[in-house]
Amino acid sequence: MALCEVSVRTRLPVWTLLLCVSCMPVLSRRGFAQTSISAQSPRQDVTAPIANEDEARNRIANEMAKKAAKDRVVALKHDTDRLLKLSVELKEFVDKSDENVLSVDVIRKADEIEKLAKSVKEKMKGPN
Repeated sequence: MALCEVSVRTRLPVWTLLLCVSCMPVLSRRGFAQTSISAQSPRQDVTAPIANEDEARNRIANEMAKKAAKDRVVALKHDTDRLLKLSVELKEFVDKSDENVLSVDVIRKADEIEKLAKSVKEKMKGPN
């Protein structure tokens, strides 16, 4: 019985070697197929960045539009606050002045308010 075990043990590596050798052509064909597929994938990658560039440009354009809108809103808030302040100052000057005399400062304030009001109106319209 010991003789049979020895012959099986020596034949097992031989069978394993034969199995590996017989599978080599199949494995090498798969490797060739993967190589040919991977050789084709850079072509797909060449077209992919073009789409990614378009998406990136669109994303950047959207971000810039959002930033411009936020900046416009901030400027509008600042200008309307200034407009309110100038209007209050104009009212105070008019209240202090005599009914027959208006100072040059009142006229300047009115002109400044008019210019600022036109600016606010244009900003509210947007970049059409």
